[in-house]
Amino acid sequence: MATRRKRPAPTPPPPEPESTPEDELAPAVAADEIRVRRIHRRDLNRVWEFLKLVFRDVNRQTLEYQRPRSKQRFIEQYEEEGIEQLVFEVDGDIVGYAECAFEVTGSDNWINPRFFESRDMRPLFVEELASHPSYQGRGVGMFMLEQLQHLARVRGCTHLVLEVAENNDSALKFYRKRNFYKLDAAIFLAQKVESEPELLPPRKLERKRDEDEPEDGGDGAAEAG
Repeated sequence: MATRRKRPAPTPPPPEPESTPEDELAPAVAADEIRVRRIHRRDLNRVWEFLKLVFRDVNRQTLEYQRPRSKQRFIEQYEEEGIEQLVFEVDGDIVGYAECAFEVTGSDNWINPRFFESRDMRPLFVEELASHPSYQGRGVGMFMLEQLQHLARVRGCTHLVLEVAENNDSALKFYRKRNFYKLDAAIFLAQKVESEPELLPPRKLERKRDEDEPEDGGDGAAEAG
């Protein structure tokens, strides 16, 4: 596995341009151009809202959430070492987000590092790859993937490794088209169990007895001697 590295200082967002005459304006990035930079603390709220938008429909259909399950956990990841968080923008708007790690991170991670060591694999773990629905089909996903491949090469990694839900058809189609293959599979199984409710069903109230009426409902006859 790759050794733990200090995460580099994040690249701040570009400053707002100063007001200049129109004929002197020369934007550094065209409106139809995508650029990538490392996330900055000031981006956290915007990126979180972006992820909720991207995965809103997918998360309604899949057993496992396809993004961090809480905003708090997402913010904590920003502080962790060994994680790269990249923001992709077009004309200042977030159109993509990628998150990757060079080693297994988190105390609750299910990944077994020995699986890769025994196969002489040095993976770059892709934790998140999200593109804006309005920009899908315009090369955003491919640019993000090429950026991760570039990071893998310069860091000495041999594979990109990611997890995708089996019923996330659009994501599976995207990855399979780009030569991703199944490494291993955890299949969730379910068995229906016939059960009974813990609480008894409603019951009709009994008719109120007269004071002289025996509690056992008998005819009040005396016992034989």
